[in-house]
Amino acid sequence: MDTLSQFKDELEAEYQTTRKFFEAYPEGKNDFAPHEKSMKMMPLATHISEIFGWPDTMLKTSDLDFAKGDYIPKNLSTKEDLLKVLDENYESSQKALNNANEENLNDSWALKNNGQEVAKWSKYGSIRHSLNQITHHRAQLGVYYRMNNIPLPGSYGPSADHQSF
Repeated sequence: MDTLSQFKDELEAEYQTTRKFFEAYPEGKNDFAPHEKSMKMMPLATHISEIFGWPDTMLKTSDLDFAKGDYIPKNLSTKEDLLKVLDENYESSQKALNNANEENLNDSWALKNNGQEVAKWSKYGSIRHSLNQITHHRAQLGVYYRMNNIPLPGSYGPSADHQSF
């Protein structure tokens, strides 16, 4: 089985879809949130753009420890920033997948907080989780768009805003 090739294809498909969503990103709505417990729109979109870099990080490390400052979220403010970070992270993860071999996917990778494991997977499992996170959070962003009357790009076919029949 050529898992790496499948990951590269899936990452590219998710990138193309996410890029369409970011090209539709509305200026002036960065602080919109549908509920007080929800992320605001720009931090949510920023998070999505950063997830595209996770396969690169996961293939090059054995863990990420939040308490040690291994990860500091970016503070983006414009559509152009989103697209730039998305493009950079997509490219770095595609390069990492190109340089990996199937055996690398068996190694462990963990999320930690001050040395304590919060979650642990094989690198295959962690990359699969990151791809699922892209889909999940982009769907959230779609709800934000819908609530602001922003036409939704199609994800896995046309959206109600872009039907061709």
